[in-house]
Parts: sequence; C-alpha cells; structure tokens
Amino acid sequence: MRIDWTVMDINELSSKIIGAAIDVHKALGPGLLESAYEECLCYEFVLRDFSFERQKSLPVMYKNKKLDCGYRLDIVIEDKIILELKSCEKIEPIHKAQLLTYLKLSGLHLGLILNFNVSLMRDGIVRIVNELDEE
Repeated sequence: MRIDWTVMDINELSSKIIGAAIDVHKALGPGLLESAYEECLCYEFVLRDFSFERQKSLPVMYKNKKLDCGYRLDIVIEDKIILELKSCEKIEPIHKAQLLTYLKLSGLHLGLILNFNVSLMRDGIVRIVNELDEE
C-alpha cells in the first residue's frame, strides 16, 4: 500500500527516515563504507514502502543551460527530502554547504546528512532547510 506523503507532514516523513537510519545503524554499527549503508538503508525503504531514487542525477543550470556536471544525490525520498550519506569522522561545514547547494539546485526544501560513523546515530544527523523564496 503506497503512502500518500502529500497528506503526511514532511516532519513526520523525516522522522520515519531517521527511524530507518537508526535501525540500519543498530544492525551494522559504525566503520563501513557509505555504499554499504546506502544499500541497507534503501532496503529499509523498500520494506517501509517508501518511494525513493538512488544516485539521482543533479544537473547544474548555468546561464540558462542545463549542464550535467556529474553531481549525484545519494537518495531522494518521495521527491521531497534529499539524504546525503556519510561515513566520516565528523560532519564538516563543507558537507552542510554541499547539501544546501543540492537543495537549491533541486528546488527541494529539506535535506538530511546521515553520518553512520558515530557511536549513536542521533549524533550523526544534521537537518538542513532550504529557505525557498516565496515571491
């Protein structure tokens, strides 16, 4: 049964995504490659009946020209939330800037950085909001 996320609040959706990430982290722990966490997290999304895209191409618009610069979004959930997966010592400011730029380029409002290389998953979660201009 497909969930209609237009009805469900985006905050509830992000909470469910975080729950899935916590389940993956509990099962695997820290120390693996990002690709392993991505594979397992996507399997969790299948089990939870989420719609998602992996490694979604993100073109760059430059002077009214769409250019494929090779950017890929790790995971996009329900065409609403970008997930940037990490397995690093700590989230750096550049990781936050990268996700904010992805949000701006894609026109999406919410992104989550999920760093699996932590003792407790809650310490590896960063929420980034794109304050869209509502003109």
